[in-house]
Amino acid sequence: MERSLETQVSQAVDAWLRWLPRWEPATHRGRVAPCRRCLGSPVLSAAGLGSDVPHGVQHGLSTRVKTIVDHAVAQYTSRNLPMLQAELDQQANRNRSRSYRPAEGLEPEFEGLPLDPDPVPGAPFLFTIGGLAEEADAVVPALPPLSEEAKAALRQEVRLADEYASMVGREVCTILLRHRLRIQAAVGQYVEPQIAAMLDELTRSLDAPFDGTDGLPGL
Repeated sequence: MERSLETQVSQAVDAWLRWLPRWEPATHRGRVAPCRRCLGSPVLSAAGLGSDVPHGVQHGLSTRVKTIVDHAVAQYTSRNLPMLQAELDQQANRNRSRSYRPAEGLEPEFEGLPLDPDPVPGAPFLFTIGGLAEEADAVVPALPPLSEEAKAALRQEVRLADEYASMVGREVCTILLRHRLRIQAAVGQYVEPQIAAMLDELTRSLDAPFDGTDGLPGL
């Protein structure tokens, strides 16, 4: 029997809560480009995870919830949208034929994130994971072209799938509101103390920029 949306959301929040104690602040240089999945996400708003919460904490929850919506839309598509389903099946078969698929099988905390770090000016990469994936994709034959009539019909089915996704997304956000208190309590327990410790360390380093010496080194 298919689990209800309420059960799925509850289990997704439970899984995120089990992961959250393992979260640690990133020590590397932050990204310039925002995450398209998390920026302005109604899911994160419903969960009470605002812009003051680190992105790594947000991403793990938004990805888990997105999986629920994607699954519901996939079921709706398989039952009601035959042309879109056929197109998705062809694309899935094409993807499986690629020799290198680095974006598949990732944990929710990493799914949907860029495969490579931001480039550093003057220090080009010898190669990138994204570049290797593009090379593997280039050797796979493209999908057969569609007629204009088929394109119009496919656009109509895509619109219906988008409308269904929006409907499911709204329902999921309503369900998430019921979990806000325990989500925020977990952030207060596991995330905020680490952020406070980082700020304290930064304050100490600013108060003593020369490691306790009086004046500039060598003077």
